[in-house]
Amino acid sequence: MAGEIESMASNMRSKMGGDTISSSTPCIFRIPSILRRHNKEAYIPNAFSIGPFHHGKKDLEDKEKIKFNYLEGLLYRTRDPDTTLMECIKEIAKYETEARECYAEEIHMGKQAFIEMLVLDGCFIVELFRKDAGVLQKGENDLICSTSCMLQFLQHDLILLENQIPWFVLERLFMLTRSFSETKSLLQLTLDFFAHIFSFEKSPVDPDLFSNQEIQHILDLIRSSLVLPLEGQQGQEEPPVSWQPIPSATSIKESGINFRKVRSTSILDVKFIRGTLEMPSILIQETIEPAFRNLISYEQCYPNCSPRITSYAILLDNLINNEEDVEELGKSGILINWINPHDTPPFFKMLYHDTFVKEFYYWKVCWEVNKYQRKLWPKWRAFYAHNFFAKPWAIVSQIAAAILLVLAILLVLTFLQTIYSMK
Repeated sequence: MAGEIESMASNMRSKMGGDTISSSTPCIFRIPSILRRHNKEAYIPNAFSIGPFHHGKKDLEDKEKIKFNYLEGLLYRTRDPDTTLMECIKEIAKYETEARECYAEEIHMGKQAFIEMLVLDGCFIVELFRKDAGVLQKGENDLICSTSCMLQFLQHDLILLENQIPWFVLERLFMLTRSFSETKSLLQLTLDFFAHIFSFEKSPVDPDLFSNQEIQHILDLIRSSLVLPLEGQQGQEEPPVSWQPIPSATSIKESGINFRKVRSTSILDVKFIRGTLEMPSILIQETIEPAFRNLISYEQCYPNCSPRITSYAILLDNLINNEEDVEELGKSGILINWINPHDTPPFFKMLYHDTFVKEFYYWKVCWEVNKYQRKLWPKWRAFYAHNFFAKPWAIVSQIAAAILLVLAILLVLTFLQTIYSMK
């Protein structure tokens, strides 16, 4: 028995060392099955595989030709295409180990295959962003820029958590192939490509915000572009024990609270000021569900990542319970809905299921709204305005009633004055 115990202990000790514990922190993950089950299609690429997780899948293989076409175009703009290609391969080969450690699981690809994949996928993305920004001329036969569905596919595929390559790979390939006439950074090109994924009215993000930020990959950059503009706005105070979720949009409106659309650099910039809930507009369209789901999954998987996007999804779910709430937010221009209004409430309700939120970032907004809602005067004012001033005939009747009331008061005063004078 003692020998068996020692054997088992030895076996367990052998599994504690080696590659099971790494000093680096991975930033690219497989979607946990508990999150994937809610909508599998939101996590898998439609057309283009980027990185190792979906590399070699048969339904995506035909798009490899487009990647090589973009690589060829990139190389043949340089003075010496062969030398440039070898420089790209040599540079990325230096960081093979670091690139592998960015993935949360062991990558079963040989050195050559792994480096070739990073160079091909990275150059393809860099070339795509340059063409989209107008840095390069778009050819008539370009299968991506001349086809609307391809751009839609890429807006989806490039924001998937499982479909990422490390940012430092992209950055090094960008710098090796950059021309002297280029003025925009890779960061700015990327933000421009995804500028309207959440809203048409979003103000541009200041690139200086990222000066001290270590970007992990494209999805991390998109998240940072939403979170960084609001850094420092969140107070350090602890939420009260008794705080409650924010009521629905129609309930808020009935209590005398107004909605106001504001322009901001981030859709997360939600504030409650003097009886008005201020929110930037958000565009509800096909690509927004994969964007939200992958951002939320990233927050759940990446260590010490604050749940800012998850908190926003919870806030929207509380505000939108039915089609009336969708209509109410649409009136103020906060919600620009391109999908069926009937599908909008369940869409937000399912976004954050099976997630854990240690810190809800909108507790103060919820607390202030609920506190204001308990006041009587705003409720009476809203009730009176809704029931007696909602339609033209109601307004006329209220004016007529007011005139009659004034006349009645004058008549009473005249009568009392006559009686007093008779005495």
